[in-house]
Amino acid sequence: MIFIAIIIGCILGALVGINIPTISYTYSSYLAIAIIAALDSVFGGISGTLKGEFNFKVFISGFFCNSLLSILLTYLGNKLNVDIYLAAIVVFVGRMFINLTIIRKYYIEKWTQKFEKLKNNKEKVN
Repeated sequence: MIFIAIIIGCILGALVGINIPTISYTYSSYLAIAIIAALDSVFGGISGTLKGEFNFKVFISGFFCNSLLSILLTYLGNKLNVDIYLAAIVVFVGRMFINLTIIRKYYIEKWTQKFEKLKNNKEKVN
């Protein structure tokens, strides 16, 4: 189910990306940090699904709240002439790596169990 949503999102993103004009340099930092925050929420959602702890309300609220907060931090940093958005990038990217580790370990364990089961079945046949 999630993979279908990801595929649809990628297709829509590609179609929209082809048909909209280039984002100006003024707004590119806002868009970049919002995308990183949204990706953090997506990786968190996938990780939560694999652990059996996924909650749609938490996912949606985190998706929009994280994106909005990161945009506001970027705006505040621009007004103060301080790169506050770098702190948000470090946090979000760090969480993405943690969630990616959880996803990776889940699939490694799943594949290992599958191959052990196949190996045990082969030994029983022989």
